[in-house]
Amino acid sequence: MAGEADLAVLLRSMQPELHAAAYGYAVTDRAVVGVFAQVAEAEGMTVIATIQVLQAHGIVVEPAWARISLTVHSDLAAVGLTAAIAQALAATGISANVVAGFYHDHVFVPWERRLDAMAALRGLSDA
Repeated sequence: MAGEADLAVLLRSMQPELHAAAYGYAVTDRAVVGVFAQVAEAEGMTVIATIQVLQAHGIVVEPAWARISLTVHSDLAAVGLTAAIAQALAATGISANVVAGFYHDHVFVPWERRLDAMAALRGLSDA
């Protein structure tokens, strides 16, 4: 089932949701149970998981990242959503790392800027 592809509709209905746990990125050569996402790269396996999960596997990471999920079911072929999010966050000096799932996009922002990021994303959906 395809998701929404119209950028205006996506922005209006994205309803960003801030997750309570802090996340981290790490590169590892061993299996990590409980990851949010993993990406196989030539240099190693990147895992994204809560700090708690990473620490349970003996992996110490800094800095901490906040996960914001866009609850709208976006089509993987939708054009402009990632760019609009990145532009809105960049305008306030916030870096963004976007991970696309089949149903939703998840934006990782610096933990200490998470509330500012939520305000910027809510402003984007209100525009």
